[in-house]
Amino acid sequence: MKYIKLKSIYGLVAMLLSATFYSCDFLDISGYADEEINFDSIFSNKRYMEAYMWDAAASFRDEGNIFGTGQPGFHTPGPMATDESFCLFGTSEFQGMGYVLGSYNENNLGSMNVWKSYYEIIRQCNTIFSRINEPKDWIGNEKTRILAYTRFIRAYAYYNILMDYGPLVILYDELPKNNEEIEYYDRPRNLYDETVEYICAELEEAALFMPEKIQSVLDFGLPTKGAAYALIARLRLIHASPLFNGGSVARMYFGNWTRKTDGKHYISQEYDPKRWALAAAAAKRVMEMTVDGLALYKLHTVERDNTTPQLSTNTNDPNYATQSFPNGAANIDPLRSYHDMFNGETVMNVNPEFIWAKNSTGVREYTKHSFPVSNGGWNGMCVTQKIVDAYEMADGRPISDASEEYPYDETGFTSQQKEFSGYRLNAGVFNMYVNREPRFYASIGFSECFWANSSTSDASHKNLTVTYYLDSPNGKSGAPNPNDHPATGYVLRKYVNQIDAWTGTGSRRLAKPFPIIRYAEILLAYAEALNNLGNESYTVETNGVSQTFVRDEEAIKKAINQVRYRAGLPGITDASDPATILAKIKRERMVEFLFENHRFYDVRRWGDYEESENEPIRGMNTSATKDSYYQRVIPNSNRTVNRLINRKFIFLPIPKIEMKRLPSFDQNPGW
Repeated sequence: MKYIKLKSIYGLVAMLLSATFYSCDFLDISGYADEEINFDSIFSNKRYMEAYMWDAAASFRDEGNIFGTGQPGFHTPGPMATDESFCLFGTSEFQGMGYVLGSYNENNLGSMNVWKSYYEIIRQCNTIFSRINEPKDWIGNEKTRILAYTRFIRAYAYYNILMDYGPLVILYDELPKNNEEIEYYDRPRNLYDETVEYICAELEEAALFMPEKIQSVLDFGLPTKGAAYALIARLRLIHASPLFNGGSVARMYFGNWTRKTDGKHYISQEYDPKRWALAAAAAKRVMEMTVDGLALYKLHTVERDNTTPQLSTNTNDPNYATQSFPNGAANIDPLRSYHDMFNGETVMNVNPEFIWAKNSTGVREYTKHSFPVSNGGWNGMCVTQKIVDAYEMADGRPISDASEEYPYDETGFTSQQKEFSGYRLNAGVFNMYVNREPRFYASIGFSECFWANSSTSDASHKNLTVTYYLDSPNGKSGAPNPNDHPATGYVLRKYVNQIDAWTGTGSRRLAKPFPIIRYAEILLAYAEALNNLGNESYTVETNGVSQTFVRDEEAIKKAINQVRYRAGLPGITDASDPATILAKIKRERMVEFLFENHRFYDVRRWGDYEESENEPIRGMNTSATKDSYYQRVIPNSNRTVNRLINRKFIFLPIPKIEMKRLPSFDQNPGW
């Protein structure tokens, strides 16, 4: 037999091809299975079979590479295909931007064409299931553990297909033969509901035998029982949401989309309110996970110190400034509590908020696209004015209803420099950016912002005040490349540490985690699910235990308020109106999960996609000098007028080459 590095591939047309093992955070398997091992030998030894399993896991792309193709592994439209982001960089790299400009389609999906690669993972997992009994050296529960991880890996591959492509073909444990006629491989897509139920069932079974938490620093990035349960909670919430749960939104988007083989609707056209109870139960299960009697997950917090600003006293929440977290915000530093999760400051593998996270080269390297030109950056990873305006004032009021204690003003500039929580707010900053909530300062870079860049010893490259006026060094006419400026006047700072620098002697960047799922998502998912239950109660079973769920106002407030307290904001005190609460949850998710790859999916599942995207991209007037800069304008770029809003963008198209091979297949709507 030929000695090769081998992957099993099913691009919906099964075949065997030689390939190179690729290593990522799961495990470095390069020493386990290499060119010295023939394919059959892999299944004669438990060590090699485990390596083969982790090789399947290593085929997933860097989940944090949601920006562009400059780092290997870009895989999804990401923030650039949403209303939270904008850039002038090339669409061949920033393919999410190209997607909404119509540059990518079923004939050319660029790096977003991952349909085949996920089925390669699925076939590799099915190979393990079919040959799991061949090694004779299994001891104890080793085989059970490998099967659980394999089941999780396979379910996660299906999950990724579902999120971007919609309904898919479930292979179950089938291992299709090779080199058969095309009719052998032809089969229709499963319905959306069938796919969700299958993935959730697989994750449930996998979770039974997965560890509750990672055992060492070296295991960071491995999925756990909590990761499986949290993915179920996410899927249950999506499945309950208007786009996929009957009602007017599902009818509007998918009312005419039926399977050609039997006429069934791919997306259910009948509303099922009980799905919200299933989503609540799934989230609650994660919230109640414990180890040795202690909560397994909680929001990340940093204790307040003498640099932490005082909390507002002009709120109607009596607990906010008097109670310790999680019942208030009195004992924490909100800015550090939020920012240190993303900028590499907190040791990522001990963060109790990360249900599943991985070290991400993509996140770290793409900070260069936000960094000022004057420190070796490209200066153009933009955040939109819509996002900036969504951040509340320091006392939790919207900018449209600011208080006298924390006023909002779109005229004038600060006269004094302020420092708080390790953050420096310069004198001369436009008053629009003053008195804002901590997450704003953790996430947004604006004109007159201070960049420490403290790892470099070169004075000319550190402690920079960066401006984006037309004639400034980092502005439209000052940057060496006209595209290397923030067309909206804002850049992403969420993943930037004050140590980070891109040029100068000693310059370095801290490693960055990417949270695939974190506890804040579970809390807001629980609140959203409860909020949508209406006036009825529903009983569902989780892990063999029946629970009844109702629209519990106190539980809704408690879940939302933990996220708000950690952000340094007063909690909500009235949860009586479901529409008001849903609007608050939507705003919280918008700012809390900025550039974490949630927005693309959220506006779709809510049925808000067209309304959200129809609002023009806006920012500051970067085509002007300082005297005219601070006014809301639509960036002067054909990308703003050529941006497409089309219902077909709900899902990526199935690659045309796959459609040609499968006569029974239906393309996604509109493609």
